[in-house]
Amino acid sequence: MTDRILLSIDAGVAEVRLNRPEKMNAIDPAMFEALVVTGERLMNEPDLRAVVLSGEGRAFCAGLDMGSMASLGKGDGGSDISAGRLARRTHGSANLPQYACTVWRELPVPVLAAVHGVAYGGGLQIALGADVRYVRADTRMSVMEIKWGLVPDMGGMALTRGLVRPDRLRELIYSGRVVNGDEACALGLATNVVDDPHAAALVAAREIAQKSPDAIRAAKRLMRVVEDGDTAAILLAESIEQDRLIGAANQREAVLAGMENRAPAFQPAAKHSNS
Repeated sequence: MTDRILLSIDAGVAEVRLNRPEKMNAIDPAMFEALVVTGERLMNEPDLRAVVLSGEGRAFCAGLDMGSMASLGKGDGGSDISAGRLARRTHGSANLPQYACTVWRELPVPVLAAVHGVAYGGGLQIALGADVRYVRADTRMSVMEIKWGLVPDMGGMALTRGLVRPDRLRELIYSGRVVNGDEACALGLATNVVDDPHAAALVAAREIAQKSPDAIRAAKRLMRVVEDGDTAAILLAESIEQDRLIGAANQREAVLAGMENRAPAFQPAAKHSNS
């Protein structure tokens, strides 16, 4: 896509790699733009089944590149991320940095983050945009913004909702302390501790790619309702999604493949609103 992001797609599985290894994939304005451009391209990728999000080199992402971002704090320029402009909504309900993280939640398919080395500040918030996060035991994570006199503002406050208990999240935000992979998993910042996060994420993505794409996309839509809706909205959404699935071609194929003990041959996912 750009020099900041490497993108490859094979058998419905997209691999998205942050590609600034000499800076531990620290985020500069070009990285923000590349994340959004890549996410928006994948929104319309034919027969996409799953996404693996990872980082090149020694780390997933070390957070903001404070050197390249320093001039923006002076308000000298027209960037969406310069001082005084963050409150402008440029991407639906989000600004550019927020959308660089939340776009992964908005993709119609599961996104699996493989997090190694460090995920600090904005880097952690990018990882939080994924559906699932695989980490090593020695992976280090931090809500580090307080170190720079800031607060999490790249969607992190919304993305941690339902993942981290509020008092524990407050402690992480107020202290900025670094946690390892095991504690991150216990807190809810990570999903599984594994020896090789990228390999684990790729295996999981390929397994997802073998499931009915209609059902997988329906499940992701339902999870968005679960995260944001009330009980009545969740119950109605369950019924609507199931009505769409029952008797459709891919649901029939899932049943037949199971009965005949063979690999299913699914058709591309049907198009639905927010699919």
